[in-house]
Amino acid sequence: MSNKDLLNNVKKLREITGVGFKDCKIALEENNGDIEKSVEFLRKKGIAKASKKMGRSAAEGLALVFNQGDEVSVVEVNSETDFVAKNKDFINFCKEISKINFNVLGKIEKIKSSKMENGKSVEDNLISLISKIGEKISIRRSKFFDNKNGKNYFYIHSAIEKNIGKIVSIVKILNNEDQDLGQKIAMHIAASSPLAIDKTGIKKEIIDKELEIIKAELMNSGKKGDIIEKISKGKINKFISDNTLLNQIWIMDPKKKVSDILNENKKSSEIKIVDFIRFKVGEGV
Repeated sequence: MSNKDLLNNVKKLREITGVGFKDCKIALEENNGDIEKSVEFLRKKGIAKASKKMGRSAAEGLALVFNQGDEVSVVEVNSETDFVAKNKDFINFCKEISKINFNVLGKIEKIKSSKMENGKSVEDNLISLISKIGEKISIRRSKFFDNKNGKNYFYIHSAIEKNIGKIVSIVKILNNEDQDLGQKIAMHIAASSPLAIDKTGIKKEIIDKELEIIKAELMNSGKKGDIIEKISKGKINKFISDNTLLNQIWIMDPKKKVSDILNENKKSSEIKIVDFIRFKVGEGV
C-alpha cells in the first residue's frame, strides 16, 4: 500500500472511529490496510468506543415486517440518506435484522448481541457496514406480536419489496375472522396515525400539554375566563377523538367511525382491537 493510500485510509478510519492518527496508522499497518478489520482491531484494543458518525442524525431507512404463522414482528433500521436505504448491502443487513428481531421477540437489546449468518455479532456487523457505507446506521425500535388473544394483521405503505417499506402498521384484533377487515384497519392506522386505541391509552401529559397550548392560544386571541374553559373542553375532546383509533373517522367512509365498522362486523362476539403499532421511518428523530 502506497503512502498516499495509507494516508487516505487513515483519514477514513479516523472519521469512522474518532481515534487519533497514530493509532489508526498502526491499526491499518497491522491489518494490511483493511478498514473493517482495523475498526475491529481498535475496538478490541478498547480505543474505538463508537463511531463519530453515531452522533449524526439518521432519519431515513426502512421498516421491515417478519411474519411466521400468526406471529408478526416489525423493526426500524435508520440511515442518514434515502440513497443508502436503497443500497443492496444495507437492505440485506436489514432483512437479516428483521429475522433476528422476530426470533428474539422484538427485544432490541437482544438484537444487538445476537450473531448474524457470518458468525459475527449484529453490533460488529453494524460497525463494519458503517465503515463501508460511510453513514450513521442505527437499529431504532422494534415490536413483536404473539398469536395469543387475537389475530394479527399488517399493512406496508410505499413497499420497496415484500415486507419492506417506509410506513408499517400492525393491529391485533380479537374475535375477527375477516382477513379483509383486518387489512383495512391496518391500512387505516397507517393513514390516520392514531396515538392510542381509546382515551385511556393517551398519556395524561400529552392531553395536559395539548390543553395548555389550546388555552394559551385562546387567551392570546382575547378570550376570557369561562369562554376559554368552554372552548377548551370542546377542542380537547376533538383532539382525543382525532387521535384515538376507535373514535377516528373511518378512511373508507367519512360518515362512520372505526368503532361503527367494528360493530357492523361483529357476529356472536364483540370485535375488539387489542393492540396496534405504527412505524413511520424517521418519525420523531
